[in-house]
Amino acid sequence: MHIEDKNSIVVAKNVGVSFTPDNRSDDFKSHVFNKFKRKNENEVKGQFWPLKSIDFTGYEGEVLGIIGSNGSGKTTLCKLISGILHPDEGEIQVDGTVSALFSLGIGFNKELTGRENVYMSGMMLGIDKVKISQFIDEIHEFSGIGSFMEQPIKYYSSGMKARLGFSVAAFLEPEVLVLDEALNTGDIEFNEKAASKMKELVKKAKMVILVTHSIKYAVANCDRLIWLEKGVIKANGNPEEVAQQYLASVPKKKQKPKKKLDIKKTELKSTDKVAIKAENLSVTYNLNGKTFSALKNVNFEIKEGEVVGIIGHNGAGKSTLCKLMTNILTPDKGVLTINGETTALLGFGTGFDGQLSGRDNIYLNGMLLGIPKKEIEEHYDSIVEFSGLRKSINKPVKNYSSGMKSRLV
Repeated sequence: MHIEDKNSIVVAKNVGVSFTPDNRSDDFKSHVFNKFKRKNENEVKGQFWPLKSIDFTGYEGEVLGIIGSNGSGKTTLCKLISGILHPDEGEIQVDGTVSALFSLGIGFNKELTGRENVYMSGMMLGIDKVKISQFIDEIHEFSGIGSFMEQPIKYYSSGMKARLGFSVAAFLEPEVLVLDEALNTGDIEFNEKAASKMKELVKKAKMVILVTHSIKYAVANCDRLIWLEKGVIKANGNPEEVAQQYLASVPKKKQKPKKKLDIKKTELKSTDKVAIKAENLSVTYNLNGKTFSALKNVNFEIKEGEVVGIIGHNGAGKSTLCKLMTNILTPDKGVLTINGETTALLGFGTGFDGQLSGRDNIYLNGMLLGIPKKEIEEHYDSIVEFSGLRKSINKPVKNYSSGMKSRLV
């Protein structure tokens, strides 16, 4: 049976979504902030269409992938499918209840345990508590977070949140599952489990919609791909063919030394001078009367000029080690010697203030890192040019896609 002969689950006809900068519905905090904020008279006014003339059909039993560059409209389309947004033109029909996961772990209450968050997330999706209880053990086992299931989410690594978030969404048997960049923080092993679970889901549910920047992952796991670019569909069809068209469209950046950030430090030759030395480092957490070891007897040495990568499964201690090296944490045991100052980027966009513009956040984050304002001004144009966000740099960061935030950072 051809895919077109199956039941239609999602049907979009000439769908468009527009935003008006000065007339956008906003949260209460934003209204208060904007009331006291001086408006930039030079800001471009008028409508912006993140999606325009969108036509496609999603069929029963398929994993539909959506690819495209940052800001192409992927998240906006997912919000339309899940009913968070409504089209300003055209119509979209969805046959089934939608469970959407826009970022694994988003919506979790950090003060509640993993188990409590499973129940809370499930009930927010309209799932009966009895049904959640039927799947709670399977969710726990699939997530692989072990005893952390009974600990507050605030102690989880980003990968652990990712694994629990997917497990909740997948095991509660949604009719239509929307995953927007939802597997980006999982490790390789978990991504393979998630891919297998998605294929199992479409046999029980109606369809899965997957947004991803990993073209390889999309080709391997999707039945069909839609390529979005600047709010319109550029291609729709066979995953390999659409992927090839998309990759062929990605321009090869010309070398422009004057407009690029100076990253010559990563090309330094290693010397015998020690930059960082760890001796028997250990970090433990006491939670509910139990002791958990985030790091135990860690020893290593990094020479000046080396570029060192840290890899490991989710929850292996990578973020904890980075926090030690940036003095956010101190070891419970052992000695960490750092010859120099450290600058840390522990998560894309983590320190951004959503109410401020991209420009304001550049200055804010730079000065929080101890960089003089004069030095930030000297590099400002290079930062903006490198990020490719010149047109959006004066807009609030809360309106940026996750990809735009990552580019700015």
